[in-house]
Amino acid sequence: MSDTLAETFEAQRDRLRAVAHRVLGSHADAEDVVQEAWLRLSRQDAASIENLDGWLTTVVGRISLDVLRSRKARPEAPYEEIVVTVDDGPEADAELADSVGLALLVVLESLGPGERLAFVLHDLFAVPFEEIGRILGKSTAAAKMLASRARKKVRTPSRPTGSSQREVVQAFLTAARDGDFEELLRVLDPEVRLTVDTPDGVVVVLGATNVAAGARIGAAAAGRPVLVGGLPGVVAWRADGTPLSVVAFTVVDGRIVSIASVADPVKLASMELPEPPETVGGAR
Repeated sequence: MSDTLAETFEAQRDRLRAVAHRVLGSHADAEDVVQEAWLRLSRQDAASIENLDGWLTTVVGRISLDVLRSRKARPEAPYEEIVVTVDDGPEADAELADSVGLALLVVLESLGPGERLAFVLHDLFAVPFEEIGRILGKSTAAAKMLASRARKKVRTPSRPTGSSQREVVQAFLTAARDGDFEELLRVLDPEVRLTVDTPDGVVVVLGATNVAAGARIGAAAAGRPVLVGGLPGVVAWRADGTPLSVVAFTVVDGRIVSIASVADPVKLASMELPEPPETVGGAR
């Protein structure tokens, strides 16, 4: 491997890492993907590569796609960092508006691997559909279709206000508490994704019917409204004042497309959470 080729790769590293991170939503996985791309390049006859930038993008895309598909057996939490702040109503809307990047990352979790790759590569990194099709092993038209389908889920005509999102979330929590199946289906997107981070691992539930049938978030209805990375959410506590769960919701077009719940006590202990209300276990 020549020093020149190594320098060329290093010049591409930040871009490749950005592509992998947007596709995968994990800095650690993105680093692994870029390192694997470097290993594959080191085994390749560099003289046979006409367009190194395109070759690297293709390799990173294919490795990322493999990682996405493998997550069906080893699902990941939808985002790595959770910043919890108290939701003070309309005053918190400005912070919510600043969280577009994280909100997009969470919404991407509701997409299938092909949709996610096609949308990220084309809409965020301007990779041609012909190249995306080669990465996916599909035609150019099929790649366009996947990106279009993803775009409908991710992009909305206008970003909803914080108050409208809170209303949808509250409707869900009330329906979960009351066992109102029909109301749950009304506020859930048909392809909603529920991710629960537990001490035993991450559990993923897909689809409105499955999420509504197994809704176990009623306890959060009595919790405190918060912003989780800028997304509307709630924190619930046990009777002894220890945190039970942190739940974040992503709302698109008046429906919940993603629910992320952290119930792992170790992870909850690492978060800076608001104080529990005085009614919980006589706390404070």
